[in-house]
Amino acid sequence: MAPALSFPVIDMGLLGGEERPAAMELLRDACENWGFFEILNHGISTELMDEVEKLTKDHYKRVREQRFLEFAGKALQDGGDDARGVKAENLDWESTFFVRHLPESNLAELPDLDDGYRRVMKRFAGELEALAERLLDLLCQNLGLEKGYLARAFRGPSGVPTFGTKVSSYPPCPRPDLVSGLRAHTDAGGIILLFQDDRVAGLQLLKDGEWVDVPPMRHSIVVNLGDQLEVITNGRYKSVMHRVVAQPDGNRMSIASFYNPGGDAVIFPAPALVKAEEAAEAYPRFVFEDYMKLYMRHKFEAKEPRFEAFRSVETESSNRSIAIA
Repeated sequence: MAPALSFPVIDMGLLGGEERPAAMELLRDACENWGFFEILNHGISTELMDEVEKLTKDHYKRVREQRFLEFAGKALQDGGDDARGVKAENLDWESTFFVRHLPESNLAELPDLDDGYRRVMKRFAGELEALAERLLDLLCQNLGLEKGYLARAFRGPSGVPTFGTKVSSYPPCPRPDLVSGLRAHTDAGGIILLFQDDRVAGLQLLKDGEWVDVPPMRHSIVVNLGDQLEVITNGRYKSVMHRVVAQPDGNRMSIASFYNPGGDAVIFPAPALVKAEEAAEAYPRFVFEDYMKLYMRHKFEAKEPRFEAFRSVETESSNRSIAIA
């Protein structure tokens, strides 16, 4: 594993002053060469973040810990197969639940959440949604796209993006040599905002063939780019492989919020980012819901075959049109 190198950390407070050009350049470099960056002074209050952290950790301890310990005991028995016969290398050492915010919230329907936790998570989601949209406009500026282009691309015909949160705990693992916290993958969607534990590490990204730690920082938000932004930017920005390494000590909290296109959104490279000589090699066009169906079958595999599958569909459709004509 490589050291943290100069992992990009962006102080968003600098965007309102004379240091804005330097901050925007750091953002550009992070999107083009890392696919990840960490932001400070992002506008979400530290008091709200502290409350979210406390309630999330309390909820795991009260509701989910015993369930996970029972799963863990079965997962590592009999030489690393779980009760379903799944090999340990194909398991993830995490306890998770999912909250959907858009197009319709399911927060009220989730069992085992007390009302105080629901209220705080709703507030936090609203702050994250606004932050995601702010970041998308900053990316538009760096890309030379008109303000709002990326947000409109995400909304699609329905006019609403998909937005949800994965709340995870990564408890201590007695056999980190046998099982991963979360296997390596890219994220399928748009822009991902992560509030992670500042005491327990584990998140790594793949850069230049080396695994690099994403440094835990108090009250920061880690941002990474998903496959859809790679397509819309025609490869100028990249989604990158990342993973969570299981740890023998500590219980790592991870609250990852995914601001994605709506299911009916048609995703394709922004015309302004496709040079005439590159048109034949441009990224494909597809409906986001169709991409997600393919992704769910091949999440822990390279992204390139997924792109190529839709490029092949495009080519076949074009050839049929020519033959009919």
